[in-house]
Amino acid sequence: MVICFLLAASLFLVSPAFAKAKIKPRAARLPPSNVSLKYDRRMQVATQIVNSNARKRSRRLCWRAVKNALLKARVVSKRPTTRYAKQAGNELQRKYNFKKLLIRDPKKAPIGAILVYGGRGAGHVEIRTKKGYVSDFTNSRPSRRPLIGVYVSPKMISSSRGKSATRRL
Repeated sequence: MVICFLLAASLFLVSPAFAKAKIKPRAARLPPSNVSLKYDRRMQVATQIVNSNARKRSRRLCWRAVKNALLKARVVSKRPTTRYAKQAGNELQRKYNFKKLLIRDPKKAPIGAILVYGGRGAGHVEIRTKKGYVSDFTNSRPSRRPLIGVYVSPKMISSSRGKSATRRL
């Protein structure tokens, strides 16, 4: 019994050498340098719609709120059919030509981007705004769930070949 306790206690102790070692965080992967992002007017309208219907607390209807806003703002031609929020990214890419950015930090997502989170349950979807994040509720911080992807509408991406690459975010 005592041996098991000592063994368990030694597992939780940290050596000074390990404590001094600094773990370097992985750098976020940004879109390629030949791609510039710009605002999409329809995504701005969708953001305004979802923001006007948002509450202070979640009603667990995030994907429904974002779907309705995308449809009313005419970002998508038909209502998305997936049931769970964590399936939203695949459908937006497959049916509506949304592009997935190589961004792993939600705070670095461009304004107007759709963030899709996974984890247990149905997942979570929100739109990035100037003041934070919005779905069926507003929040100044991103979700704590694991980020699946950051998606932008096809009009937000424009190739900069032959043009000056300006990033207006």
